[in-house]
Amino acid sequence: MSERDDRPRVAVFRPDDDRLAAARSLLTELGADPVADPMLAVEPADATPRDADYVVFTSKTGAELVADAGWTPGDATVVAIGPKTAEALEAAGYAVDLIPDDYSSTGLVETLADRIGGEEPRASAGRSASDGTSVEVARSDHGSPVLLDGLHDAGAKVHETVLYRLVRPDGAGESAELAASGDIDAACFTSSLTVEHFLDAADARGVRAAAIVGLNAAVVGVIGDPTRETAASFGVDVDVVPTEATFEALARETVAELRDR
Repeated sequence: MSERDDRPRVAVFRPDDDRLAAARSLLTELGADPVADPMLAVEPADATPRDADYVVFTSKTGAELVADAGWTPGDATVVAIGPKTAEALEAAGYAVDLIPDDYSSTGLVETLADRIGGEEPRASAGRSASDGTSVEVARSDHGSPVLLDGLHDAGAKVHETVLYRLVRPDGAGESAELAASGDIDAACFTSSLTVEHFLDAADARGVRAAAIVGLNAAVVGVIGDPTRETAASFGVDVDVVPTEATFEALARETVAELRDR
């Protein structure tokens, strides 16, 4: 652990909004010293989901953007990837019909596969019931292909609407410098893109190789196997993949692993 005080220093990369504030609060509650270094910023694409039998949302951000745009679901079955996305949809006045048990792209495919294959598609404006069960996936420009491919293989007519783009914020990278100097005890990555942006920020500051060494001396927690695979592809060792794909589970299990060392 860092010598600065007896609290472990934990890097967190959530967008700079209420999610970052909540992450910092949780890590502080867990006895850690959070290093807030947002690696994602949102650029809205000014788009809304198409009409479909099912409309799938994979983030709180997407839920908020469609609400701001005045989107209406019509007869669609509204699907949320997890409870935080569902809460954002419900707060905006949308009824959420389905949430998978596994809060991931794989979980969404597993939840929808039997429904897609076992029900007659509804007719809606501009589309006959014979066209096939349609699924609209409304998300960022960095969504996993697992969801689209899995739904297509299950027999759905799949369309993706990009609601927003995720970019690396200007000035990101304090945590990379701290990792490079051995001053990070743990890091919590919530997506493959946060890993990529962390390493891009480290590269921009000329400390990429040292930052990877620093991460590998620390505890690295990630949400989900796709993020673990991304980290591993860059030479980053992953210590924790939480049992539940939420930031709270990630933070708690990462800090617990750190305490066990």
